[in-house]
Amino acid sequence: MEPQQYAESDWPPKAYKNADFLNSSEARKVRVLCEMTEPESRFRAENVEDTIVMFGSARIRPGEDAEKRLKAAEERVAGNPEPTKLERDALRQAKAAVKAAPYYTACVELSEALTRWSMGLKDRRRRFIVCSGGGPGIMEAANRGARQAGGCSIGLGISLPFEQGLNPYITRNLQFEFHYFFVRKYWFVYLAKALVVFPGGFGTMDELFETLTLVQTRKIKKAMPVVLFGSEFWNDILNFDKFVEWGVISPEDLDLFKICDTVDEAREHITTALTERYLNNAAPAKSPA
Repeated sequence: MEPQQYAESDWPPKAYKNADFLNSSEARKVRVLCEMTEPESRFRAENVEDTIVMFGSARIRPGEDAEKRLKAAEERVAGNPEPTKLERDALRQAKAAVKAAPYYTACVELSEALTRWSMGLKDRRRRFIVCSGGGPGIMEAANRGARQAGGCSIGLGISLPFEQGLNPYITRNLQFEFHYFFVRKYWFVYLAKALVVFPGGFGTMDELFETLTLVQTRKIKKAMPVVLFGSEFWNDILNFDKFVEWGVISPEDLDLFKICDTVDEAREHITTALTERYLNNAAPAKSPA
């Protein structure tokens, strides 16, 4: 009996082309490996080895936008003796947005200043590209500042049900969308040579404290300046001295970061540290994480 002949369309799919398998729980490790490998390939192609990471809230808006939202919220409750809870919450959020809006402006200005500095370096091995989480708010401000300086920037986006995707200021070839938070964090930290943290919520605190822990425990061997921008926010939210008072960190751990209030102060601190660590000392282009 002659063997049965099969058309190519009858062949079973190869495992790496099987969408059902690739999206299954069994293939999770494959998907994780993809999120490790594909960005590495693109970073290498784009000659990205050094980044300045900028974290902060996705909810912080530009000043003009925040003012418009506050005006609209005030108009909705004006003359209403019994505003609804939804209206009261909207007014509270709008007032908070106006209070936080100057940080959006500061992030744009700092990102622009750092990008102009890095673009003017003579050592072309070092690029110190601004990198954000890719979304709105402070992340948008970081990418926007780099764009205004005429430079490129990175956006490490994450798929979330309540965010609107990547902001429009990220360099096209450096747009990323991750599913796994821990892989996204890896790419934040692995390439980072400096970190600037603006006011933010749970996600910002998570990323800040995880990075500080890696530095504190020497899991990160590189010297990385960490700037917390805005003493009003940070001193209101966290009492770092109490960590020492309770004996849960050492006094010298407070030197792992610097609180700055102005763009000039933050820029000077970061550029001085990067110059001493990576430029004056002629460190190799691929320094260890």
